[in-house]
Amino acid sequence: MAIDFKQVGFTYQPGTPFATQALTDINVTIPDGSYTALIGHTGSGKSTLLQHLNALLKPTTGTVTIGDRVITPETSNKDLKALRQHVGIVFQFPESQLFEETVAKDIAFGPQNFGASEADALKTAADMLALVGLDAELLDRSPFDLSGGQMRRVAIAGVLAMAPQVLVLDEPTAGLDPQGRLEMMEMFAKLRHERELTVVLVTHQMDDVANYADHVIVMDQGKIAKTGTPQEIFQDPQWLAEHHLGLPKTTAFAQQLMAKGIQFDQLPLTEDQLAQALAHQLGGATQ
Repeated sequence: MAIDFKQVGFTYQPGTPFATQALTDINVTIPDGSYTALIGHTGSGKSTLLQHLNALLKPTTGTVTIGDRVITPETSNKDLKALRQHVGIVFQFPESQLFEETVAKDIAFGPQNFGASEADALKTAADMLALVGLDAELLDRSPFDLSGGQMRRVAIAGVLAMAPQVLVLDEPTAGLDPQGRLEMMEMFAKLRHERELTVVLVTHQMDDVANYADHVIVMDQGKIAKTGTPQEIFQDPQWLAEHHLGLPKTTAFAQQLMAKGIQFDQLPLTEDQLAQALAHQLGGATQ
């Protein structure tokens, strides 16, 4: 499912002395089936744009087209329930949204809210728990008796139980250790392919952008500053620094190598790309 913004503006508390322009003239498309990273420094407008992806916020001006549904400033809130089933948002620290007495009931809540029978919803809950890599024995446990990582996976299972076509991830690895972050990101990558999802990742982790995304949107001061592939975005370190953004660790290391005289046709983003580039240079040097 593609999402298209056309001349979108958004103002908090319009018509009051506290009016704040958060988005200005947003024209961008999140392609169907893409893994899109949304990046920008704090206050750039990422969170506001994110909430337009399933009409939690409606544009003050312009239109947001989600699949075949067009959202305008005049769109009625009562007509948006079905849309929100198709775009699932995993908010930062999603485990804080758990509330039911058992894991099964928490995951089943969404499907039941959209009309599924209790039996069908509980079956979906069991399927989704397995999908996020947790054992069925946890279904009858209280979610609050689980580890932090398990709680987060249960919350994600609850979003997946709605069978969304678009999965929006808002800093999904915040607070996790490096191994936990890797496991979580690999899980999302697997889910994307298995369920043919469009994924939108909001993150400050440039390594995750380099390793997983195929499309990047850079925001600055409520506007779209640049779009492109990760390879295109990370080829201009000076531009990124001017917009208060960093580089993937491998790219930053490659820059250090360049200062020592090693040249690259293009800056590598991942360890594999760096290894291949160095092997090519060493191979050429020995011929």
